[in-house]
Amino acid sequence: MVLLFLLLFIVPIASAQEEAFIGVNIGTDLSDFPHPTQVVALLKAQQIRHVRLYNADRGMLLALANTGIRVTITLPNEELVGIGQSNSTAANWVSQNVVAHYPATNITAICVGSEVLTSLPNVAPVLVDALKFIHSALVASNLETQIKVSTPLASSILLDSFPPSQAFFNRSWNPVLVPLLKFLQSTDSYFMLNVYPYFDYIQSNGVIPLDYALFKPLPSNKEAVDANTLLHYTNVFDAMVDAAYSAMADLNITNVPVLVTESGWPSKGDSNEPDANPDNADTYNSNLIRHVLNKTGTPRHPGVGISAFIYELYNEDMKPGPISEKNWGLFNSNGVPVYVLQLSGSGSVLANDTMNQTYCAAREGADERMLQAALDWACGPGKVDCSPLLQGQACYEPDTVFSHATYAFDAYYHQMGRAPGSCDFNGAATITTTNPSHGSCIFLESNYRNGTLLNTAIPASDSRSSGSEQTFKFSPAYIVIAAALLQIAQM
Repeated sequence: MVLLFLLLFIVPIASAQEEAFIGVNIGTDLSDFPHPTQVVALLKAQQIRHVRLYNADRGMLLALANTGIRVTITLPNEELVGIGQSNSTAANWVSQNVVAHYPATNITAICVGSEVLTSLPNVAPVLVDALKFIHSALVASNLETQIKVSTPLASSILLDSFPPSQAFFNRSWNPVLVPLLKFLQSTDSYFMLNVYPYFDYIQSNGVIPLDYALFKPLPSNKEAVDANTLLHYTNVFDAMVDAAYSAMADLNITNVPVLVTESGWPSKGDSNEPDANPDNADTYNSNLIRHVLNKTGTPRHPGVGISAFIYELYNEDMKPGPISEKNWGLFNSNGVPVYVLQLSGSGSVLANDTMNQTYCAAREGADERMLQAALDWACGPGKVDCSPLLQGQACYEPDTVFSHATYAFDAYYHQMGRAPGSCDFNGAATITTTNPSHGSCIFLESNYRNGTLLNTAIPASDSRSSGSEQTFKFSPAYIVIAAALLQIAQM
């Protein structure tokens, strides 16, 4: 009987995506939100190929154009009522926010609202109409196969979520969920779900072990077992995803794939939030990335990858609520990692794995003439792009030989693949593990892939940084002098 029950629950599902991916949410509640070009530079450097925006900001969409990055945009909750009541309003929204940017900007999905059932229940009656009107506008533009339409839901709409096999939706929402799921099924779209094991752990009052929430390996006798299917669960994430599949099956929907639109762990909290710390955030997000990219699947759907967007790219210091609400980001607004992701062996995505991250900096106390000579050599014969050191550019300030030399030394060091001897400059430079980033001059961890340098300073948000025709020039005589000084130092 158990075997029959198990077979009923392990069924093939349609895949609305080609393969499992890790993406990142980009929130904007920052007091110093970077210029869109800076954001995109960080995404490129970190090999992030999927992003979700909480709006359809024109500046971001333009900056993302021609990058190949797959973009999910959002129709904000405050616009839902108007869209859900007017087909023409929906058509105008799609025209302005999708058609105007596609295909240069690779928009692949639209989130219609966010957690509407739990955050704006009075708007729920128009949610499905809003989805349908947006989809109809895509059909009119022949974009319905390229761009999916769905709505992210909070996992709290799942009741009796363990064991996963007997989970069901809060039935008071069936008048909305039934037509929603049928719409997703008919359009080959995703069931978007926000999954936060951190909150499940915090609210369980000790019932859920921390290791189970963090994807840490568990001894077999500590694994959670679904008594109905005898499937073993080693983490909260998989249990919640399978609970969503069971809840959909309870409403006779078995072929809509789950896409996790938000998941993460805070790196800092109030005094009563001790488990919101960098170690746990690092552990959770590193393990989540590995879990997704290894295509482990869930116990109910082994080998069927679950894609997920990490919450989030930046810490949002303007977020209301406890300290933890402001500290879900992987990076600070200046692009410096909040903590070190331990991702060895998990591919190139989110390469802020800094286990072996080193930089090359000007040596404290080095002779200024030697620093100048080495700087001139790096920007000349060394073929370093020193344009960010021009006045008005991201790395001009502070306008000191020491600061400019550090930029040029580090760029050369990474240009040479951090080869032995590439950070010496006749004793004027030294290797350091301290990130020299400052202000808008971001020293991103470099990776050379097919000869392309990923460690580049992010351009300043000043309009002069785009379209400026300035170039960094050195006279031949100056280069000769620099080379001579270096040769003298070697004697």
